[in-house]
Amino acid sequence: MNTNQIPQVPVVIVGAGPTGITAATLLAQYGVGCLVLDRWPGVYPQPRAVHLDDEIHRIIARLGIADEFAAISRPTLGLRLLDNRSHRFRVLAEFYRDPARSIHGFPQANMFDQPELEALLRTNLKRYPLAELRGNAEVTRISEDGARVCITFTDKSDGHVHHVTADYLLGCDGANSLVRNHIGATMRDFHFEQRWLVVDVATDTDLRQWEGVHQVCDPVRAGTYMRIGRARYRWEFRLLAGERADDFSTLAALRPLIAPWTADIPAHELTLLRVAEYTFRAQIADRWRRGNIFLLGDAAHLTPPFIGQGMGAGLRDAMNLAWKIAAVASGALPAEVLDSYQRERKPHTRKLIWLALSVGWSMTGGGSFGNLVRRAVLPRLRLIPGLRDKIVDSTTPALHRSALVCRPRRPRQLAGTLCPNPVLPGGQRLDDVIGAGFAVITVTALSADQEAALRERGVAVLVVSPGSALGKWLRRGRATAALIRPDRTVLRTGHDNTAFFHPDGVFAPGATTVIRRAAAASPRRPS
Repeated sequence: MNTNQIPQVPVVIVGAGPTGITAATLLAQYGVGCLVLDRWPGVYPQPRAVHLDDEIHRIIARLGIADEFAAISRPTLGLRLLDNRSHRFRVLAEFYRDPARSIHGFPQANMFDQPELEALLRTNLKRYPLAELRGNAEVTRISEDGARVCITFTDKSDGHVHHVTADYLLGCDGANSLVRNHIGATMRDFHFEQRWLVVDVATDTDLRQWEGVHQVCDPVRAGTYMRIGRARYRWEFRLLAGERADDFSTLAALRPLIAPWTADIPAHELTLLRVAEYTFRAQIADRWRRGNIFLLGDAAHLTPPFIGQGMGAGLRDAMNLAWKIAAVASGALPAEVLDSYQRERKPHTRKLIWLALSVGWSMTGGGSFGNLVRRAVLPRLRLIPGLRDKIVDSTTPALHRSALVCRPRRPRQLAGTLCPNPVLPGGQRLDDVIGAGFAVITVTALSADQEAALRERGVAVLVVSPGSALGKWLRRGRATAALIRPDRTVLRTGHDNTAFFHPDGVFAPGATTVIRRAAAASPRRPS
């Protein structure tokens, strides 16, 4: 095969789920062309993920569809833990989340229907001519020819075989990833596997339930209830040994399980949309990269659903990697910064998996003894100073040190965390003001030469007052200035602005990383 005669694109993305489309949109915003290949002809019709937090909502806003997502999503009020003693629910604890309160500018917990979100993401992608999505495209072979990656795929609509080469290949192709197999990565197991029944019901009748997630803490039949739309409801129940989804294929068979929420609703007012069995697993790939081939989303990690972070982890992968590829492709940053992708994302995802496992066990594990502990401890959590706020807080862990995260060894430092997204004096939020590139936020003015050097390299400069939301945030982090990455992660902080300049006058964001020239600081407007 003569690769010189094969079409070439900068990036090929295998998989057009939320992770793949998010990566493609971000790359296109930075001016990087990409081809997305997906084996399905359109959006996969069955909902899977139903929750995302304010950090992920912020990524959705970065894609340019915050208002559209708000129109199809439903902020939820938090979490209620229920005891199922004698088959009668009793509230053990309630953790309320104010839909209007978030440092990122969006509700902390949002319920949605995944096919609706995917349709929204795909419609938005069409606004960017640099990104092309091909459905019915089954990738059958991956090979490498020097620095280029060669991808072979079959158009399932006509059987024709196509070849394309790329500088980068992103494997967003799910738990059974072909790309993961190609790079020789294997999934490391956390030794967790549970079979759960997932039930979706539609009704125009209000169930008159508390507008948050209900978690039934029962070691025998753990369950979850949530409202995911105006007229759509979701239940999840752990399956017992010997049970199958087919055992609950009718509303009559399901009624004993959902009766605590639907007892007063006539059967003819409930429409059973689907019943499915899912096996919840906890796994993480031993490596997320080989050369210019990367794994994202479920191809790299599987997270149990107990904290609603499965899909969000994939979007975080895309947000972390897309700007780095764009910066390297443009020559603004050296190729070595791509090493930071796994170094940052893998430990972060591992912590969230462990958190999901811990939450799941604390809610449902331990048998009868576990029930006794929950009944004694959970109602008292609200009395422990600071603990309630930690449970309600949706903030995820800080990223580990890397060439793009300079974390000093002291407490309360900001590097590796996300900067807030407050409303600024002009009425706009921070993200809308500083664009999509690097930014310096400081309470002390820069010299004319310093500001010119930063702006020459595509770095936005924002001087804030000490009493503003951002000024107070810097003070809590024991800093007067912070360097913000394009993904809104704090790269480093300082007590004066000179911390962001190399001795030879070249802007240096990290210990070994220098911005060589102006990066793509603002997303390209769609045509």
